[in-house]
Amino acid sequence: MQQIFNFLFKNSNRLLFLLLLSVSLLLTIQSHSYHKSRIISSANFLTGGVYEKINNITEYLNLKTENDALALENARLKSLLFNAKDTTAIKKPENLKGVYPEDIIVSKVIHNNYNTLENFLTLNSGSNDGVKTDMGVINSLGIVGIVDKTSANYSTVVSILNTKSQINAKIKKSNHFGSLTWNGKSTGFVQLIDVPRLASVRKGDTIVTGGQSVIFPENINIGTIDKIYIDNVTNYYTLNIKLFNDMTNLGHVYIIKSKDRDEVNNLEKTSKKDE
Repeated sequence: MQQIFNFLFKNSNRLLFLLLLSVSLLLTIQSHSYHKSRIISSANFLTGGVYEKINNITEYLNLKTENDALALENARLKSLLFNAKDTTAIKKPENLKGVYPEDIIVSKVIHNNYNTLENFLTLNSGSNDGVKTDMGVINSLGIVGIVDKTSANYSTVVSILNTKSQINAKIKKSNHFGSLTWNGKSTGFVQLIDVPRLASVRKGDTIVTGGQSVIFPENINIGTIDKIYIDNVTNYYTLNIKLFNDMTNLGHVYIIKSKDRDEVNNLEKTSKKDE
């Protein structure tokens, strides 16, 4: 206690000066609106800067949640598109795991193989989520592949970058069909083979899914024609297609649950038995 009194006594003049200075500043700020506004502005600047930093950190931490929400909303919009009678008449919107809505399963690629001839992907959704063999897999840019096998919580997908993959596709402007394959050369290109010579084809034409199977809905984007070849043996076109998708960089995907799949498959099996 004695040390405190000694300190106050030795520094009494300085403490008195600081006290009077504080009082004078307070009186000046209160009586002059300009000085008051400057002090408030400075305080707002400092607190605003702190709040902005905190907000930036919060937004960064919330990115995953926001991305998942966007994926779910994209799935909802795609569901509306697929359920429409004429998908070409609908203007497509610009563009977690779980089922949403009932005909689309939102999933995520957890492993992507693209440097062999027979490439596969692994998704973090399985039979517990409603995933079944031969379901189509797409993302916001176009087709990705077809489900091959499932476990309770995971599934593997035959990538379109697989030399054994064959998918029904067509030229969007003319509706001429062919089989979409991959020659194993480039991750950015696939091939549409067996296109009739009477088809009108030009570089830049869009290629989409053909809709002649229960795996993919009609008119899902694939890519554009890059080069045109004529097969001298079959006299059909072979078209080199530049993919819309970057198959080396995949995140959220959408697994398509066809409502008519079981009915069509059962009917076709019955027809084959009758042959």
